[in-house]
Amino acid sequence: MQHLTAAAPKAFLRPMPLHFTPAEYATRREKARAALQTAGLDALLMFAPESHFWISGYDTFGFAMFQCMVLTAKGDLHLLTRTPDLRQAQYTSTLATEEIHIWQDIEGASPARDLANLLTDLGVTGRVGYESDTVGLTDRTGRALHAAIPGLIDASDLIRALRRVKSPAEIEMHRRAAQLSDDALDQAIQLARPGAFEGDILAAMQGAVFKGGGDYAGNEFILGSGPGALLCRYYSGRRHLSATDQLTLEWSGAYARYHAAMMRTILVGKASDHHRRMHEAAVEALTACEAAIRPGAPMGDVYAAHARVFDARGLSHARLRACGYGMGAVYNPIWVDFPMFYEGNPLIMQEGQVFFLHMILMDSEAGEAMTLGHSVLVTANGVERLSRHGLDLILNA
Repeated sequence: MQHLTAAAPKAFLRPMPLHFTPAEYATRREKARAALQTAGLDALLMFAPESHFWISGYDTFGFAMFQCMVLTAKGDLHLLTRTPDLRQAQYTSTLATEEIHIWQDIEGASPARDLANLLTDLGVTGRVGYESDTVGLTDRTGRALHAAIPGLIDASDLIRALRRVKSPAEIEMHRRAAQLSDDALDQAIQLARPGAFEGDILAAMQGAVFKGGGDYAGNEFILGSGPGALLCRYYSGRRHLSATDQLTLEWSGAYARYHAAMMRTILVGKASDHHRRMHEAAVEALTACEAAIRPGAPMGDVYAAHARVFDARGLSHARLRACGYGMGAVYNPIWVDFPMFYEGNPLIMQEGQVFFLHMILMDSEAGEAMTLGHSVLVTANGVERLSRHGLDLILNA
């Protein structure tokens, strides 16, 4: 492992302006340290890129390789990463050069062993927690980690719990993301006409986000028309819209990695009676879900409201088993910030959280789909819609 003590290269002496103030990062770090002590841990091994970003601003997809940020109960913060991410950390994070450690890309390298040595150097001798529930730690590297540092304690929810309630500055990032989502929908509505090419619609939606200063979202924008409108996953392949068609879209603007997802089914040519009935049900269900969101209430109440409306309208066969989830600053492969709104979820909602609500009806028997969704902020008395778009049926002739 390489310890860096020399000054950063001149080109990187001026870091990129951080998305938040030094005071905000200091507050986050202190909250994390206090949570660490409350949990009786002497250090936390953070493998989740969301944790790295939240606590220091460090922004990279380098988590695809072995990478770990260490927080000690004393408040020390150190990063073990590869050479390509040295300047990334210097440029995007609050870390000083001496807090960045490099494991070498050579045959026989053991970054897990280097991490164990780093803990020794930092004087960590007690209970060590780690994040296992993340794409930043594969099964293979996890097994190497446990071999090098026995007795690790799963603390996957320690930072995640702190991230759930957003600061005023984070809420502004979500508002910017919601504006970008609205801008993308504007483009889709304009282009979704008979004969339109799906690729042009995707390009315009993603372009609206980039033109507004936004980022790539945590997963691909989802687009499907015709039979593909009944899918709620991205798939490869493009077609032109028919004279009468249905186009399901799920996308998210992302600003400083913060998301505010939306979902719509746009009808082209004409709307069937079933489409209209499903849309009416989706509006009612979305409104009922918003009414169920209150600080102190369990997330399961929101799912129950969603199911109650759809089932009463005879659409239980077409609805899903979840109706939304948390939003935050997240990385690939998905923009979901768990947990989800599902049956019986006991997690208590709190003021300052941001959620994406999606009402999804996929009727395979009828071959028709209807979706409706946007992101909301939990307030002291309920919710605030972050989108400026209304809930009217979108029909393009």
